[in-house]
Formats: sequence, structure tokens, C-alpha cells
Amino acid sequence: MKTVWGVAAASERYNVMINRKFGKQGFEVSLLGMGAMRLPRLTAQNGAYYVDREKAYELIRYAADHGVTYFDSAFTYHAKTSEEVLGEALEGGRRGKVRLATKLPISEMKSPDNIRRSLESTLRKLRTDYLDVYMMHGIGPGSWGAVLENKAIESYEKLRSEGLIKTIGFSYHGNYDHFKEVLAHYDWGMCLVQQNLIDSDREVTDQVYGLIAKSSTALAIMEPLRGGGLAYAPAQVKDVYDSHGDKRSPAEWAFRYLIDRPEVSVIVSGMSTLEQLKDNIAIFSKPDAAPGCLSPQDKDLIKRAREAYDSVVNIPCTACDYCMPCPSGVNIPGIFSSYNDAYRFEFFDARRSRCSAKSLRRLRRMRR
Repeated sequence: MKTVWGVAAASERYNVMINRKFGKQGFEVSLLGMGAMRLPRLTAQNGAYYVDREKAYELIRYAADHGVTYFDSAFTYHAKTSEEVLGEALEGGRRGKVRLATKLPISEMKSPDNIRRSLESTLRKLRTDYLDVYMMHGIGPGSWGAVLENKAIESYEKLRSEGLIKTIGFSYHGNYDHFKEVLAHYDWGMCLVQQNLIDSDREVTDQVYGLIAKSSTALAIMEPLRGGGLAYAPAQVKDVYDSHGDKRSPAEWAFRYLIDRPEVSVIVSGMSTLEQLKDNIAIFSKPDAAPGCLSPQDKDLIKRAREAYDSVVNIPCTACDYCMPCPSGVNIPGIFSSYNDAYRFEFFDARRSRCSAKSLRRLRRMRR
């Protein structure tokens, strides 16, 4: 198949968002996509989080008004309110300027009727008549069998024939070999995978780019900053970045690592503040935000930064899963990963860390 990715137009000035072709779908999207999983939040009296709608509206509308044309949500995000907030923010003229992508969890795909009802609910929340992209959420080695057994792809095709969805895709968490199997099974319009400068040998690994290059499937990237962690640089990493002549933020280096890849159609980032959004728009609007933006020296710098991040790791766990399943039901590799991330990204503030203080204390005792 002929590969159809590429930069649609190289900006000659700042504040003009770079666009790329979205696989074989016949349209372009902004290289920066906005994820609706980390919208601004408030805390209720019972300690539960909920979306700060006014700030979320401001964020989404600013993005849409400043060149961001790809918005990503999911049925489950923000206690099933993310789609609703996104739809409310884009209502009134902005919907026609953007591409809406959302996801349905495998647990909701028990029958064609279930899938249809879920889609109809999503369309009402998003205040639209159709979706530009409808993904099967979280396909992996443990869930792929259910997708096939429930004939979810056939249900999606029926909905597409009715004009309710334009592009059939999937998001993926798992290993490269299984991803390769899933990608080969069907003529997918797009896929969403986790990649960033420290996950080049994890998840689908950087082998995904060569695989996508042989297809015409649009490739969307999630977790480009590893949950925000790569926007921070511990001392070892900061020393590496400071050694370069071009002074860029840690976030910009992480983004440029992905921007350099011509196979990437869109990089989805979950932004929680207007400052983050403005910074990211500026990065993705630079004239050289294009394939080949990294020089050999830049690539060497990123390699050294990756090694510096990994040098901070406290527990040398490779996530081989030989310790699983744990008889006590503990996700041992997951806890080790959270513990390592706490040190790698200096996530010691419980509000920013995915690893609870209780877990950290338990692991510290284990290491004594």
C-alpha cells in the first residue's frame, strides 16, 4: 500500500499549527491533539474529583480556536462525563471545525445492541450526529478474544455504513508481537498507542513505526509525556539537556522525539491548564515541527536523556511478569513501575503521583 502520511504544510511563522494527513482517511488533523482525560478538576466535600467545567470549556475552546483540530475522549474518562463536557464546549460552531475521536471499552461490547446504545449515548453527550473516529478501547492480549467473539468489528462496520462513524480504530496496551497480530487482522483506519522517549523498548516499542510505514493506517500517539512526567527533568536529566546549545524545555524535547517520526499522524496530549496548552501549541507551531527535526546530535542527546532517566530507577524491574499472578492479588510490576516513576520524575507530591504514599512506604520497608 502507498503510505499517505506527511506534513500537509510547513508553517513559515509561529502560531500556525502544523497539520498531517490522517492515514488513508482523506483528511488532515493538527499534529497536536487534545486529550480529554486530564481536564481541570475540582474536589467535592467527600474527596471525589469532578471536572471544573468552566475551566475545561475555556481550555477546549482555546484549543479549537488556535489550530487544534483533533480531540480525543472516551466513554469512561472523568467518571463518564468527559464526552459530555467536550460536547458542551464545542457546541455552537466549533464542532464543524474539528475531528472528534472517542472510545468504547471492551466491557460494553457484549452485543450489537449494547454497542449501538453506547454509541447513541455518546453522540448525545458530544452533541453531534457522527464521530470522526470510534475506537475499541484498550485492546490487548487479554481482551482481543472478546472483541472477536462478540463480533465488535462487524458492529462497527454496520454503524459506519449508516454514517454514524467515519473511521474505525483501536487503542492498544500490550506488546509489539500481539499488536502486529491485531493490526494485520483488519483494515483499521487508525490506531492509538503509547510511545515516548523512555518507552522506546516498552509497549509496542519503536518497531511500531516501521510496521505503520508499510500500511496506510493513521498512527496516533498517547502518553507522549508519560502522564506529565517527561515535562520534568531530575538533576541528571537536566544536566544532559543543559549541555545542548538549543535551550528547550524537557516537554519540548519529548515532543520533538515524536514529531521527528513521519509515520505519526497526531500526538495526543492531556492538558490541564491554559499555560500547558499555550506552551504546547507554540511547540507544535514552530516551522521545523516536522519529520527530520532531530539532528544526529539531537538524537544522541535524547539517547543520553533516556539513559539519565533510567539511571534514577530504584528497582530494576523489567516487567517480565514472572512474579504474576500474585497470590495476594498485588500488581507487583505496576507498583514497582509507580515507585520508579516517583523517583524518575520526582513525583513525590501525592496529587501528581500515581503511586500512593502508602505504597511508597510499604516498598521502602521492603527494600530495607
